[in-house]
This record gives sequence, structure tokens and C-alpha cells, in this order.
Amino acid sequence: MGPDPAVAAVRSAVRESLGGRPSGGLVLVACSGGADSLALAGALAFTAVRAGLRAGGVTVDHGLQEGSAARADEVVKVLRSLGLDPVESVAVSVGRAGGPEAAAREARYTALNEAAERLGAGAVLLGHTLDDQAETVLLGLARGSGARSLAGMAPCAGRYLRPFLGLTRAEVRRACLAMGLAPWDDPHNEDTAYTRVRVRKKVLPLLEEELGPGVSEALARTAAQLREDADALDAWAARALEEARDFDHALDVRTLEGLPRAVRSRVLRRVAVAAGSPAGTLASVHVAAVDRLVTAWHGQRGVDLPGGIRVIRRYGKLHFGTAEVAGSGETRRKA
Repeated sequence: MGPDPAVAAVRSAVRESLGGRPSGGLVLVACSGGADSLALAGALAFTAVRAGLRAGGVTVDHGLQEGSAARADEVVKVLRSLGLDPVESVAVSVGRAGGPEAAAREARYTALNEAAERLGAGAVLLGHTLDDQAETVLLGLARGSGARSLAGMAPCAGRYLRPFLGLTRAEVRRACLAMGLAPWDDPHNEDTAYTRVRVRKKVLPLLEEELGPGVSEALARTAAQLREDADALDAWAARALEEARDFDHALDVRTLEGLPRAVRSRVLRRVAVAAGSPAGTLASVHVAAVDRLVTAWHGQRGVDLPGGIRVIRRYGKLHFGTAEVAGSGETRRKA
């Protein structure tokens, strides 16, 4: 008799995600002790040995709740009982920038990156599910973000793999329990003070009630389709950037004028971030202002971007630099 169908599904998802990795390589699972990441740990423990891989785990103690250190120690014990090695608990300090959810995420990924580097891991598995993907798409839609944000989370992003994006939260929880693992239910996941929790508890159920079942699945499919479009546009923008950039890294305005706005905006955003404007605070309104230096030029002064970056148009070129350097350039142009 085979395993529970849910267990078979999570194992299959992990096996497919790990396909093609060199034998003997180390793969880590990021495990909070919740049902999703515990199921992921159990599936990895079963799959890795059969794929000729080593499997380890990392749990991050955010220190945001009483008893968090003790819970992290319990997670470590569970991961070791599954046969994972190495296993670590990493305590982090969560700041305030961007709000509590963003700050916790930033601290968590920093810790996971450092652990992967220190341990020599080729991949880190994350337990995000189809339901998480649907929530991410709705949050991006509410922010008025572009296609890249609405594309949601990628199954593979650098060292990070998300095997469960095609599985529902209910399926993954069923697999966790069928493997005999006892998940910890984070009370923060029930706290409607958090935007994502409100989407999970109120918005998605309302959409299901009013539009019929399958909304989460439809949102996840939309994310996958938009990701393909966004990947294609990003690749086009990368080629266009090389064509538009001259020897001193300025951008040729005439080359930019010939691009579709969707491609040109990506070029401008990429150059602005490379110049030092923080990606998290560089909004579409900033990129649109830079775009007007290309498409609606009337001799206007430069555009100020987050991070102290200033963009000016001079002699048919766009120049990105610090406000001080750009300002001196404007003075010379006027002289």
C-alpha cells in the first residue's frame, strides 16, 4: 500500500523541484515549524537520499513572540529526528523599516542567505503554497504594482526553490499530519492586524463566496502567465539597455524613444537601481517622471529619485548620478 495521496504529492513536488542537481550537494529547508514547512522538511528527508543529495535545515527565530527560542529548539529536534544534517537555529533582530511583515521577511532572508553561504548549500527550499501565491497576487494588485509584482513568487529564484506553489495549503497540511508531524500554528497567522492575514481570512473567502470556488487557483494561474510575460519583457529590456548605454554609462535618448514604454520603463528602472536608488522605494511614479525626460522633453530640470539619485537630460543623453554630480552638470549646461 502506497503513501497517503497528499504525502505522495508533496514528495513528487520536491523531487521535481530538485531535478538535475549534482549528486552529493547540500539542500536546506527553511522550517518555521508550521504545517507547510514541516511537510516540506519531511518530503525533503525522504526525497534527498533517493536523489543522492544531502539534506539539512534552518529555522529562524525572529524573537517576536514569547517562547520563540524554545520553539526554535523544538524545530531543530524535529528536523534532526527526520535525519536532516546539518540543522541550525538562527536568531535574528527584526527592525522596523517597511513595516513589521517586510522587516521580518528581510531579517529572515538575510539569515537564510548567510546560512546557505556558511554551510555551502546549493539550494534553500521554502514552503510557500498555491494559497500564498494567490494572496501575493492580490496584495500586488492592491498596491497597483506592475506585471512583475502580479507574477507573484517564482518556483525558482536564485538559490530559493518553492516546490509547493502548485499545492493548496489544505493538501500540504494533510501531508504534514499524515507523516506524523505535529505542526505549530503561529498566532500571527490569525492576527488581522497583518494585511496578508486579512487577505487570507476576509478577502479571499469573500471572493470565493461571490465569484465561486477556484479563485485561488485562478490567481495562481494568472501569476504564472504574467511571470512568463514579465520574463520576456525583462530579457528585452536587458538587450535594449546594452544598445542604449554609451561608454560613460549614459543612455541615448533616441534609442530609448524607439522602445515600447513597457520595455523603456524597465530599462530606466534598472539603471536607476544600479545607480543607487533603492528598489524598495523606487515607485512607478518616479520611473514615469524619468520617462518624461525622454518622451515629453521641454527643457525641464532633472528628476530626483529616492536614495539621493538625480537624472538629467543633456545633449541627447540621460545621466544618472548623485544629486551633487548631476547638479554640477546642469550648471555647466546652463553656462
